[in-house]
Amino acid sequence: MSGIRSNEKQKNAVKADWAQNCQLPGKIQSAEEFRSAVWDFSQKYRRDFPWRQTRDPFAIFVSEIMLQQTQTQRVEPKYLEFLRHFSSFSDLAKASLQDVLALWSGLGYNRRAKFLLQSARHISDVWNGILPDDAHALLQLPGVGPNTAGSLCAFIFNTPVVFIETNIRRVFLHYWFPQQHDVPDSEILSLVESNLDYENPREWYYALMDLGVALKKQTGNANTRSAAYVRQSPFEGSDRQLRGRILRMLQQQTEINSSKLFTESGFPEYRIEKVIQALVSEEFIEYTPQGSIRLRS
Repeated sequence: MSGIRSNEKQKNAVKADWAQNCQLPGKIQSAEEFRSAVWDFSQKYRRDFPWRQTRDPFAIFVSEIMLQQTQTQRVEPKYLEFLRHFSSFSDLAKASLQDVLALWSGLGYNRRAKFLLQSARHISDVWNGILPDDAHALLQLPGVGPNTAGSLCAFIFNTPVVFIETNIRRVFLHYWFPQQHDVPDSEILSLVESNLDYENPREWYYALMDLGVALKKQTGNANTRSAAYVRQSPFEGSDRQLRGRILRMLQQQTEINSSKLFTESGFPEYRIEKVIQALVSEEFIEYTPQGSIRLRS
């Protein structure tokens, strides 16, 4: 096990060096120059990930949900492990929430694991296990908003759909709004659309994302100048930490009563009650007839 962890650390160090050592494009004077610079960057520095090596809708869907708010180096080993357990939407649809959360452990934002399971069940039951290539249809899935629907269409079907994510936003802020603050996504999306490569949107978006990662490493986070930017609160002592702790305890034990949670979680009773109620309303957990809590199936 220590050898595997050492291997992963070495791979992550290599990827970190990649972002630091890339030669970034200079100032851009025109749209044509911008597109040429992005493609040149990709030709030299394109990153390779397992989800970029496949056209399997299920595998790419899993990767896109995992990559929401989580860095690639944390996602890659979890993605590969997940696909060793589940190979299709129909396969995943049969799993329990407890099984999915166990595989998700370490990625954070467990709500995404539940959304992934619910999506697999919808795709299996309503769409016969076949993911539609229509962004509007994909919005029916839990946890899938316009940008995730757009990325799914682009990466699975190579459809020229306009969307934005954190690295894409950073590229356009850096090159098109170098001195501006509180830039709305509407202005960025307009440029994303006008610069989109309609013949190969999949690789174009990959190129933008790779450039966005390198920009953050070398020049700082231009996304702080976005109107959509929200600084993330510290994890330690947060409700996010408490949610994760409760869910981990429920994975290890079938049921837990409130008194045990108060004793073992390390958080004040009033906060535990608040988080429990939130998890119940989100259909993560439920009360038993005896008043304990357990994971929903």
